[in-house]
Amino acid sequence: MAVRQLSLPMISSTRDIELNGAYRERLTALLSSDLDFHSHDSGYASHNFHSFPAKFPPQLPRKFIKVLTNPGDTVLDPMAGSGTTILEAFLTNRKGIAFDIDPLAALLSRVKVTPLDPKQASLVGNVIMKQATLSVRSRREKIKKALETRWPASSRKFVDYWFAYETQIELMALVMEIEKITDANIRAFFDLVFSSIIITKNGGVSQAFDLAHTRPHRAKIVISRSGQVLLGHDLIGSESQRIKFLTKTLKAPLEEFKKRFHQNLKNILVPGTGEAPSSVSFGDAQRLPLADSSIDLIVTSPPYASNAIDYMRAHKFSLVWMGYPIDDLGQKRKEYIGGEAITNVDFERLPDRTSDVVIDVTKRDERKGNVLHRYYSEMTRSLREMFRVLKPGKAAIVVVGSSIMRERDTETHTCLADIGRSIGFEVPLIGVRKLDRNRRMMPAGSRLNLKSQIQQRMHEEYVIGFYRPEE
Repeated sequence: MAVRQLSLPMISSTRDIELNGAYRERLTALLSSDLDFHSHDSGYASHNFHSFPAKFPPQLPRKFIKVLTNPGDTVLDPMAGSGTTILEAFLTNRKGIAFDIDPLAALLSRVKVTPLDPKQASLVGNVIMKQATLSVRSRREKIKKALETRWPASSRKFVDYWFAYETQIELMALVMEIEKITDANIRAFFDLVFSSIIITKNGGVSQAFDLAHTRPHRAKIVISRSGQVLLGHDLIGSESQRIKFLTKTLKAPLEEFKKRFHQNLKNILVPGTGEAPSSVSFGDAQRLPLADSSIDLIVTSPPYASNAIDYMRAHKFSLVWMGYPIDDLGQKRKEYIGGEAITNVDFERLPDRTSDVVIDVTKRDERKGNVLHRYYSEMTRSLREMFRVLKPGKAAIVVVGSSIMRERDTETHTCLADIGRSIGFEVPLIGVRKLDRNRRMMPAGSRLNLKSQIQQRMHEEYVIGFYRPEE
């Protein structure tokens, strides 16, 4: 089969930046350059394999990777998210290392940097479609039995609430075929295709809206593909604009899977695309299993404070189908940096300015203040680990957005800069990039409304340059 030739964007690093200058000067020049990338194509290679909220454009890590490292150097993302940094490291022949505590983020990052034989993937995908379609038509009793025995009660309740039964039949038929795949890399590719038809920008196959924005709510009226009303009979005929907006006609999982499979197949990485190895693992950015002074560059984007973007709230919709008990996923959510649980938290002593912000929020809302203290404590430990694993004379690029808590800006970028300085980093500059809200998925509308607290904290973000001085 014909495979589209990989075409990568060019980063013009020599125009404004002297490549032969001192490392720290190059870092400062990069941070002061244009970091918006609004007119750039971000859909090349495997970047668009799966929806993911608040992704930074691939040109951002690529810019720093190309200027601050050489082929063969090691690039780390300790909070991998959608895997943008590690994919850019792979495409530029750097050794990429990534960690994430979220199972779906780890799966996505791993699949993005795993070259596959497109002919083999196509063959397996066609078998999945053929056998799943046959099962839906003539083996429904087997599928129904699998649905009855697959989950504990709490997971069963979750699935029944969010997925219509006719949808469950087709999804289960797909799952049963995917689970037969013995090749781990091919299996992971199709697990991700499966997840991408549930967690989407527009609609998806569940009864939820806004899954890609991590703020799911169930449709008020659900209509089957045949036109049968499955949910909200009493609301039919309502003139309410909200009811009309929250009316959903279900899509067919088999059809959506086929479309997504062929779409991802076009952008699959073929063997020989990258030369340097990549490694993606489960891991906590606060405790990295890496040697001291072993990393040439870090590019990462930590979560917002107070679960402003609640990844697990959406990711559990597909993870539950992959065998993760819903109760376990709820417990894992509490471990994420930026979470709201405040019991058994190891609070760090913070620099004065950061402490003042926490105290101010605490005066307004004691619980919110503790949540913010937890966030800055976790980021203190994460930055401490970044400092430890970085080689002297190298940099960590941290892309963050601020939050509003009880009408108080948490000043995330300035507070993290202060924390970094207290650890031993130098912070030569903090860059600012305006978010293209029409292209970057955020949990709010595309129009800027400064009266909205969510939008107040999400119309721009900051690119902090942390430099570990030479010893």
